[in-house]
Amino acid sequence: MATTEGQLDETAEGTGEARVGWRHTIDQVKRDTTARWGMYVIVIVTFVALFSALDANLNRLTLGHISNYAIGQALPLLEHPERIPPPGEIYRNEPPAFAEGGSWEHPMGTDHEGRDYLTRIVYGTRISIAVGFVATFIGLVGGVAIGAVAGYYGGWVDDALMRFVETIYAIPALVLVIVFTVFVSGGRPDVIYAVVGVGLASIPVFSRIIRSRVLSVREMDYIEAARAAGVKDRNIIMRHVIPNSFAPVLVYATLQVGVAVLIVAGLSFLGYGAQPPTPDWGQMLNYSHGLMHSSPWHSIWPGVAIMITVAGFNFFGDGLQDALDPRIEN
Repeated sequence: MATTEGQLDETAEGTGEARVGWRHTIDQVKRDTTARWGMYVIVIVTFVALFSALDANLNRLTLGHISNYAIGQALPLLEHPERIPPPGEIYRNEPPAFAEGGSWEHPMGTDHEGRDYLTRIVYGTRISIAVGFVATFIGLVGGVAIGAVAGYYGGWVDDALMRFVETIYAIPALVLVIVFTVFVSGGRPDVIYAVVGVGLASIPVFSRIIRSRVLSVREMDYIEAARAAGVKDRNIIMRHVIPNSFAPVLVYATLQVGVAVLIVAGLSFLGYGAQPPTPDWGQMLNYSHGLMHSSPWHSIWPGVAIMITVAGFNFFGDGLQDALDPRIEN
């Protein structure tokens, strides 16, 4: 008789043996304090990113009936993040509310053009989180496909694919992304090209991780049984090899989201990411680096936002790794 995951959990509770399944993994992550706080950070920044993305596209979603950023402008502490300030507000650097000369009208102060900093931090979340997830997804799909095929077939297929991957891996990621962005964009950089570039640059690591697992999984008895039964290689790879090799890839993907956020913020800082007036944390750091002495808060707020977001994904990834590692007693 088949045994369900719930029955396995109940049996494990009675015998004291380690439980299995995704529910057990989530429970173990929740028990890890740092991983739990990392999960809270991910949930919050993802919610803020979805809210800001929805608000930034209201005009298109409502077929022109509602202007963009209508929700944000209706909230007491937010305003239009891309508004063009009137001439009297240009170069107005208002300090945050806790500093001398600040006001609660702009809790984090204003930028060099009089735009509310809290608003731009909130709406900059959608760029950072979107590029983190999309870039990681591109690297995940490409890397898993290449690594699984290379590890499963071996021989000249493995040599050809992995030599190509290692050639890309030998190039520093930031240099590779900048060259790709400049070449593809024709000298007109945009965050879309940066996202694709970061995704392509992350393919080699995903390929190497899953290949190392596939090399051992392909020798398992159930793989040999599937071959003997005449199952096509494509179905074996998709249904058996990849699912049973995916745990370390999932852990690295969680960590890679934070890395992608950091890299794209660096690209925006260098001018190869999001372009004005789109709010972006890296772009805000670019504007503020010349004001470190006179207005340090301009650098502090986006820097703290990047730090908290990256730390959240790292904490969650570390907890997920411990939960999925069979060598660690949970």
